[in-house]
Amino acid sequence: MSLSVILSEAYNFFRNHLGQLAALTIPLLLAQTGIQLWLGSEFAKVDVNNPQFGSPHFFAMMMMLIIFSILIAALTLYLQLRSEGHELSTGSVLKASLPFVPPLLLAGVFSGMAIAAPVIIAAAFGPLWLIGLGISLYLFARLAYVNFMVVVERLTPLEAIKASFRFSSSIVTKTMALLLLYVPLSLVGGTLSQLVAGVGVPLQLIVDAGFSFVALFVNVALFRLYMVNRAQA
Repeated sequence: MSLSVILSEAYNFFRNHLGQLAALTIPLLLAQTGIQLWLGSEFAKVDVNNPQFGSPHFFAMMMMLIIFSILIAALTLYLQLRSEGHELSTGSVLKASLPFVPPLLLAGVFSGMAIAAPVIIAAAFGPLWLIGLGISLYLFARLAYVNFMVVVERLTPLEAIKASFRFSSSIVTKTMALLLLYVPLSLVGGTLSQLVAGVGVPLQLIVDAGFSFVALFVNVALFRLYMVNRAQA
């Protein structure tokens, strides 16, 4: 299936289920964005010569990771159930997604370390950081289906990482094309966030959470690509 068809079907799904997707994800996105804004303000006040981070900062980062894992678990489970023709309430989806949070956290840590390692190592050699960035982007595409492997396939974190790497071998180009959609979304969202930052935190919170919700379209498109190739396999 061509990439244009994947995007078209993902757009139709996103549009047709906009209300329930918003009810499912917006509260979590608001909580996550609120923590991010607070951490950003805290880090801005840190003395670079004597940086100090306390337990509230650590707790906030852990909460942000947990909320993100709940968000991904709930979104993936919702996409799976709707693709299978089931209809569940928002509360039921959230409740059913909670058991996936621990394995998603572990899978996120392992895959995140694997993706970040090339660019971090290459950065030590000056200009080679660009090569490291390319390798990291490639690994990002190969590991883009880890969350689906955990939630849909019910695999353990390490099994999910291996399965995503195998699964994405034939669709790595399409996957990278979908992931690149994050670039314009991040640029537009970041620009608007800076523009409204002077107005006040509430407006910035709404704008940032709103763009994070729009960015979930990429997850929907990736899930559609995953389901098509899963059926073919």
